[in-house]
Amino acid sequence: MFAVRYHRYGGPEVLGLEEAEEPHAGPGQVRIAVRATGVTPADWYLRSGLLKDVSPLEFPHIPGMDAAGIVDEVGEGVVGTAVGDAVFGLVPFADMGGAAAQYAVLEAWAPKPQSWSFEEAGGAAANIETATRVLDALGATEGMTLLIDGASGGVGTIAAQLAQARGLTVIGTASARNHGFLDQFGVVPVTYGPGLAERLAPLAPRGVDVALDAAGKGSLAELVAITGDPYRVVTIADFNAARHGVRLSRSGTGQATGWAGLPLAADLADHGRLTVPLHAVFPLKEAATAHEVSADGHARGKIVITVP
Repeated sequence: MFAVRYHRYGGPEVLGLEEAEEPHAGPGQVRIAVRATGVTPADWYLRSGLLKDVSPLEFPHIPGMDAAGIVDEVGEGVVGTAVGDAVFGLVPFADMGGAAAQYAVLEAWAPKPQSWSFEEAGGAAANIETATRVLDALGATEGMTLLIDGASGGVGTIAAQLAQARGLTVIGTASARNHGFLDQFGVVPVTYGPGLAERLAPLAPRGVDVALDAAGKGSLAELVAITGDPYRVVTIADFNAARHGVRLSRSGTGQATGWAGLPLAADLADHGRLTVPLHAVFPLKEAATAHEVSADGHARGKIVITVP
């Protein structure tokens, strides 16, 4: 099969399109002919070597944490899914990638919503898993107010919609040019940066209950002050979380709740209550460019790679 691979840590230039051995579905897994795969920060964290001390890779490595496509192999013990089904889902966490290829194995999946294109579905699963895991960790329930720092990105837009489905009010930080974008999702926009607490006061007169840092731009101390308790703040992007008493939530922790979010999200999508905004779509041969755009940190929605 053809796949994007890299043989050493480095910048986007280490990515290349080459022949690779086909994976096969093991027990409890399915294999798909990939139509699209998302690009997540974890992809370029891993590729750059930023996580090599905690999550070392075996080379050559295929990036891609989530994908959508057509099932062409069903592993032992799988029920309710058959060859030919259109699905979206997550690669095995232990593999830390594998979706940017002609074929990929999924260990958690759900039927692709009819309202989503393969591009939208291909970029959905990792963000749904992350958002579900974080909302559960925060104990996010009806009537609460959630603040998302970095609300216009892939995780932020999904977390906002899933939080609203739970009955939360969502306030999101973004640059002024993205405020109209957040309005489309029912998010109350506010400009990020110093003085956030003062700008929030008229928007949340009863205060902010919980906060998600999806930006990793050094806001944790302020988010703790705003919520009044470090336990009410979770970050997915700031590796200095422990200095502030804040939890850093990473894929592989709380997998059960994160995976459970996939069919729930698919149901919301089928009822018109969950969309996947796409910032940019690239063909597989331009995976390096997709990584560059993701690492720039200014994506409005999801970056996706399509597979021919």
